[in-house]
This record gives sequence, C-alpha cells and structure tokens, in this order.
Amino acid sequence: MKKIRPFIEQVGWPRVIIAVFLLSLFLAAPFVRVRIDTSISDTLVRFGMNGVMVLAMVPMIQAGCGLNFGLPLGIIAGLVGAVTSIEIGVTGLIGVLTAMAIAVPVATLLGFGYGVLLNKVKGGEMMIATYVGFSSVAFMCIMWLMLPYKSPNMVWGYAGAGLRTTISVEGYWDRAISNVASFNIGKFFYCPTGMFIFFALMCFLIWVFMHTKTGTAMTTVGSNPEYARSAGVDVDRMRIISVILSTVLGAIGIIVYEQSFGFIQLYMGPFYMAFPAVAAILIGGASVHKASILNVVIGTFLFQGILTMTPSVINSLIETDMSEVIRIIVSNGMILYALTRVVKVRS
Repeated sequence: MKKIRPFIEQVGWPRVIIAVFLLSLFLAAPFVRVRIDTSISDTLVRFGMNGVMVLAMVPMIQAGCGLNFGLPLGIIAGLVGAVTSIEIGVTGLIGVLTAMAIAVPVATLLGFGYGVLLNKVKGGEMMIATYVGFSSVAFMCIMWLMLPYKSPNMVWGYAGAGLRTTISVEGYWDRAISNVASFNIGKFFYCPTGMFIFFALMCFLIWVFMHTKTGTAMTTVGSNPEYARSAGVDVDRMRIISVILSTVLGAIGIIVYEQSFGFIQLYMGPFYMAFPAVAAILIGGASVHKASILNVVIGTFLFQGILTMTPSVINSLIETDMSEVIRIIVSNGMILYALTRVVKVRS
C-alpha cells in the first residue's frame, strides 16, 4: 500500500479513476455481448487517428501560449491540402504525402499570422485563439463555395461548382498510411500499424526538436519569459515558432485523421475539433504551462478509449440504440472536466 499511494499521487487520481473505469468497460464487454477484439481494434484506430492533433498542443503549451483552441486554423490548412491533392488526382501513399506537402506551407503562413496576433494579446491567448478558430471556420464556409475546384468527385452535382460538405477519399488515399504493415487477427481485429509508426515518428521529431537549442529556448520562454529575455532569447520569435509548429501539426493531424476516417469533412466539420484534443492532453496530465509526449499518449488513449467503449457497453446493457446520445454526453463530460482543470490551474 505504501508503494501504491506514491504511484497514484504521481500519476494523479483523475487518470487512475478514468483508467480503472476504462478497464472495467473492457472487462464488462464480453458479458453484455460486445466483442472485445472489435472494441480494442476500434480504440486503437481512434487513438491513431487523433494522436497527431493532440500532439499539436505541446509546442504552444511549452512556449507559454496556452492551449491551442485555434487548432481549426491548422485543420483548415490540412483540408486545403487534402482537397487539392484530390483535385490533382494523386492516389495512394503519394497522395497523402502530396496533401501534407501542400498543407504545410499553408499552415506555416497561417501559423505565422496567428502567432503575431497572439503576441499582441499576451495573457488572453486561449480566449483569442477560440475566436480565431471559430471565425476561420466561418470564413472558410464561404471560401469552400468560391474556390475554383473542378473535380466531379468533390463539387456539387447540380451546380458544378462549390465543394460538397463531405468528400470521400476512397479511390485516392483511403487508409494509405494505416495499411502500411497493418495486420488482421481473425475477422474483427484490425491493427493500423502505419498510423502508429507515423504517430511515433511525429512524437520522436517533436521530442528531438524540444531538446534542440530552439526547443530549449522555447521551453524557457514558457517557464520564465523574463529570465529568457535577460538571457538574450527573442521571446516573441519563440512564441511565433511554437504557434507555427502547432498549426503545422494540426494540418498534418487532420490528414492522418481523414485517411483513416475515409472522408473529408468541410464547412462546419472542424468547428469543435480543438476541444477533444484539448481535453485529451489535459486528461493525460498536462497543464496550461507544461506538457509532454507521455501526456499526449496517455490522454489520447484514455479519451478515445472511453469514447469508444462507453456507448457500446451501455447500448448492449440497456438494449437500446442511444450510442450517439451517450457519445455526446461522455465526450462533452470529459471536455467539461478538462476545462474545469484549466480554470482551477489558472486561478
């Protein structure tokens, strides 16, 4: 008991409780006629889909810019890359890489402007970031209708112009990353090995970057900006770099999400996508001032695991199809919990 208590205090009671609840759902699944192999597979797929977008939170938190509620700005850059890739007609793994190659410069440009804005509102970054995310989505609702895309697989059929709300990537780069070295066990278990490899690569690159001279300076700015300034570090420049990096990761993350999901969701699709990513990293143990790769991995797995398992188990238990209602309640409940932690830390 003396060894368990320090471990629990180090990990944190909230994460222990959520992990125990998730484990209990997995244990209960066979007794309510929910296939355990399918449940684990779905959890792993959702973990891989969302991992990079949660990782996008780390640079801004480390640089003292707070949680990136403006993540939809990076997602929009990724969507531009995705639809442009389909317009060109590139398929397979090359198609995904083409989408990322187009998205990264767009995200860099948007991230630079976003970073300059946040430097002018120091102390209120998270509130302004929320407005940036929401307003950019609203603006792009107009642009998706006006941009000159012509592919018959994307434009509205009756008008021949303007992009559809949902665009399928089937026939282009559906599961192009996920299927790399993937394998099946039986009929119901699918392991998207490629997504895990890609997520691990992105985590490694961020870890390496945070241990470089620039990354160390960025962390110093987030920990103590006055000390960083006295040491000759350009605080505003480090903050802009962190915002650009976060925006680029958001763009890459949504492309990884789309190739697994099978569809590109435009218009209001990215509107609330920042909140699950914020909730996941906070549940993983991060704060508004400090985050690590481990927080990303733990938080994403716990958040997506609960989100996957709860509707399935409860549906089978009460024998009523309320999966969407339960998913909304659970996801918004976890987001609310995570945001109350932000308020507590800030106060």
